[in-house]
Amino acid sequence: MSLLVVGTVAFDGLETPFGVRERILGGSATYIGMSAGYFVDRINLVSVVGEDFPQAHIDLLNAHKVHTEGLQVIQGQKTFFWKGKYHLDMNSRDTLDTQLNVLEHFDPIIPESYKDCQYLMLGNLVPAIQMRVLEQLPNRPKLVVLDTMNLWMDVALEDLKKVLKKVDVLTINDEEARQLSGEHNLVQAAKAIQGMGPQTLIIKKGEHGALLFGPEGNIFFAPALPLAEVFDPTGAGDTFAGGFMGYLAQTDDISFDNMKRALMYAATMASFCVEKFGPERLEHISDAELAERRAQFTQLIHVH
Repeated sequence: MSLLVVGTVAFDGLETPFGVRERILGGSATYIGMSAGYFVDRINLVSVVGEDFPQAHIDLLNAHKVHTEGLQVIQGQKTFFWKGKYHLDMNSRDTLDTQLNVLEHFDPIIPESYKDCQYLMLGNLVPAIQMRVLEQLPNRPKLVVLDTMNLWMDVALEDLKKVLKKVDVLTINDEEARQLSGEHNLVQAAKAIQGMGPQTLIIKKGEHGALLFGPEGNIFFAPALPLAEVFDPTGAGDTFAGGFMGYLAQTDDISFDNMKRALMYAATMASFCVEKFGPERLEHISDAELAERRAQFTQLIHVH
């Protein structure tokens, strides 16, 4: 089933207790696409980069089934850059530098061959840009999933509310769910957000797993795998989203029961992501490793 991913392709500068990377491949669409590529044969990418973006990175995306016809390369401009430093707990971080560059005037152009998509993943972007993507599609996809963040709740809340009315699934973290809903209790927060449009909600809780809220009051919890070492949590949430969307597109089943299975694969992919810097771990995951890690998650929650 055709999967369209719209988000950022970027450079990241990373500093964690395990080391430093000055300028590596990053961006929400990068993580989503590379993760989904372990489940489906083709991911159609829409994003923007500058002339400083190397062909080697594009080749890497292509090698992971991410098609780049919709990747705009703007001559004379630079690629979006973000730099952050993680604290010892690896849950909190400080943003040291943000350079919007080409992202400042990004106008997503959906190639004709991408428009008839069944599955759409809107990575974290300005809500107005997410809306422009939806407006270009002649037919509504079977499933629309959107990611957002607290910044847009602060500076573009009305635009965010407009686009929420047009999506099926929203993925946010627990802090963002509380801010968007005005409710501290996550069950109440989920109900309030479902009233804004998305009938299914994924609330990510970092190292404490994720909650899936369905349209009929159904709730499912997927744990996070306890890992001895976490090198870099950057992109874990986007990798999670890519695993979720990739599995749903592969199985072409958007029932709540299948979303529960998808959530487990999402958590599995995220557990790989944090084991190396940036998307380095996502470059090489064997079928055997994926099956073994998925079995570890099953064992984690299995009770006789």
